[in-house]
Amino acid sequence: MTRHEARDLKATITGGVGADRQHDSAHKHVTGEAVYIDDMPEPAGTLHAYLGLSTIAHGTIRKMDLSEVEEAPGVVALLTENDIPGENDISPAGLHDEPIFASDVVEFHGQPMFAVIAETREAARRACKLATVDYEEKPALIDIAEADPETPRLVTKPLTLSRGDAEAAIAQAPRRIKGQMRVGGQDHFYLEGQIAFAIPGEDMDVTVYSSTQHPSEVQHMVAHALGISSHAVTIEVRRMGGGFGGKETQANVFAAISAIAAKHTGRPVKLRPDRDDDMIATGKRHDFLIDYEVGFDDEGRILGVDLRYAARCGLSADLSGAVTDRALFHCDNTYFYPAVHAVSAPLYTNTVSNTAFRGFGGPQGMLGAERIIDEVAFALGKDPLEIRKRNFYGETERNVTPYHQTVEDNVVHRVVAELEKSADYATRRRAIANFNASSEIIKRGIALTPVKFGISFTATQFNQAGALVHVYTDGSVHLNHGGTEMGQGLYTKVAQVVAEELQIDIDQVKITATTTGKVPNTSATAASSGSDLNGMAAQNGARQIKNRLIDFAADYYGVPKEQIEFLPGRVRVGNQEIDFPDLIKQAYMARVQLSAAGFYKTPKIHWDRDAGKGRPFYYFAYGAACAEVSIDTLTGEYMVERVDILHETGKSLNRAVDLGQIEGGFIQGMGWLTTEELVWDEKGQLRTHAPSTYKIPLASDRPKIFKVALADWAENAEPTIHRSKAVGEPPFMLAMSVLHALSDAVASVADHKISPRLNAPATPECVLMAVERLRAASAKAG
Repeated sequence: MTRHEARDLKATITGGVGADRQHDSAHKHVTGEAVYIDDMPEPAGTLHAYLGLSTIAHGTIRKMDLSEVEEAPGVVALLTENDIPGENDISPAGLHDEPIFASDVVEFHGQPMFAVIAETREAARRACKLATVDYEEKPALIDIAEADPETPRLVTKPLTLSRGDAEAAIAQAPRRIKGQMRVGGQDHFYLEGQIAFAIPGEDMDVTVYSSTQHPSEVQHMVAHALGISSHAVTIEVRRMGGGFGGKETQANVFAAISAIAAKHTGRPVKLRPDRDDDMIATGKRHDFLIDYEVGFDDEGRILGVDLRYAARCGLSADLSGAVTDRALFHCDNTYFYPAVHAVSAPLYTNTVSNTAFRGFGGPQGMLGAERIIDEVAFALGKDPLEIRKRNFYGETERNVTPYHQTVEDNVVHRVVAELEKSADYATRRRAIANFNASSEIIKRGIALTPVKFGISFTATQFNQAGALVHVYTDGSVHLNHGGTEMGQGLYTKVAQVVAEELQIDIDQVKITATTTGKVPNTSATAASSGSDLNGMAAQNGARQIKNRLIDFAADYYGVPKEQIEFLPGRVRVGNQEIDFPDLIKQAYMARVQLSAAGFYKTPKIHWDRDAGKGRPFYYFAYGAACAEVSIDTLTGEYMVERVDILHETGKSLNRAVDLGQIEGGFIQGMGWLTTEELVWDEKGQLRTHAPSTYKIPLASDRPKIFKVALADWAENAEPTIHRSKAVGEPPFMLAMSVLHALSDAVASVADHKISPRLNAPATPECVLMAVERLRAASAKAG
């Protein structure tokens, strides 16, 4: 049927942009039907690899005896550095500082030294334990607090941001405070661990199924390790069971070793470490030591700040340069500093190379800013929220960041004002003060903290994306793009974009696995840019096809292009309406190309790192959270009583997915700041390498009352995909409200006259010690 006469016409498509569409694999996640790499059927002859890890943090390898390993039951092959046909390096920074296998020197406890290839995974694991290694052990630097303060060893070049004369501003300020804050790291604790499954092909070809956020980088690393061109390596990933940044570079070593083993043996090889070894051998969120000095006036206005962000980076650069840069980019959060000097210190340590993690240094940067706000508030005896609002960026003035970007889209005033009202902040603060006055043991605290997070890769070249769109003759659509799906709903959002562009139901859009064989040279799915970049690229591809269809219809039916309109499931051409599949068939018969490669690059951004100036971010995402907690001053134990969140996502592509990201991000951030403690002993061994010792939040840890809302008025000032905003990372930092609510509760034991200076994570032990410290200081002062 080509004409619509007397039949129902759809008013809207199903699953278009703005629809609260569930995650495309949600039902598979809960039923166990979702296929992850370890669920894939194994071809006949599949072998299994396992890693032999170092047992010291620093030293030279005198001798490594693998004879018993080689003779163990089921062992087929061994791999050491001598078996790597290409480069023994997986450094993403290109500094050749991160070997696949340690050669002569071991630089952290748990560093891969060899791999065992066996008929079964169990056989490979058992054989690894039979190795005998003779080390010459050397002193190890584990804690960054012990680094040489004058000439510390750095893994990459530090960054300096400067605007105005901070030293003079601080010196001339009526009030000054100096201090230090320790911020802990965090393990990614993805549900699906690291895994790679390599299948050798003919000639030099190899296909690797890798649980990675960055297929193109894995492709390059595998090619370098094998000494072949990238065109011989195909990386594919349909879904990951979580990533959070931990599969941006950390997947490289597992993919490279499985590929080397597959080509070495001529058989498929799977490599999957257990949880303990995964946690020991892979990088984490950087922990920081933040030194700060602030000058301010009697009203609480900040006049100048001097900051040093020192990070534990591990043995190699990995992504530490970009992480510490982004920490400095967020040392202001939502606050204007009239004069600022900030430096990074990416420090070498004999620990695993730390890496990307949700927020990518931004959360650590913001914590420094919020600590300064707290210090000023306690010094003046004022509500920290009053000091926060007094120092907010302005909308037309006081709006230049430490890196000289003008904040043009500031909505923090409105977000905070609306949350302050909806959360009934003032009334609750008074009620909490009354409660604490009459409660000797249980104390309550409340805090409202804002977030301003910059969106874009700070390495400008990564701000690009590609997509491949095919329309088949029955009107169904095949979609592929460079973004990866790790549970965040990216595939669903991009499919919604294509459905909206072509005005077809989302069920007609087939989402396919990310593969380097379809879309090349992709950027990592990171920096909260997945929807921004890949959504625009997919829209571009769909729009190319749409424009060809318009040109065809105008010519075929002899009507002006202006009289052609895509409607839900059909196309209006002049005075008639044609079903979308029918138009596609007609276009195919007329030899119209129904496939397109879409592309997008983010405009406006630029960055001069040497000068510390530019526009590294396309726009900013804003939000705020109000948290209320109660603490037991006898034990340090605490509960999060209530959390209210207002977050703006621009014109949301999918509110249901966005709300899920906000809730999940907040809880993960809360874990980082409260219970998730990484502990290395004096020998450099990670002691918290399993769920028994490393505590992520449980369902029972979520706030008793948890209210999350999207700002329904929000719209991105920049022409992003349907004026939406990124939502992957910004909500993580909303959890700062919990840390500051705990600080508020602790401060009540000394009548809010002493800054608790809580470090993170604020475990119950830390809270208890802070309570005792403040009580002692208060008694001494009184």
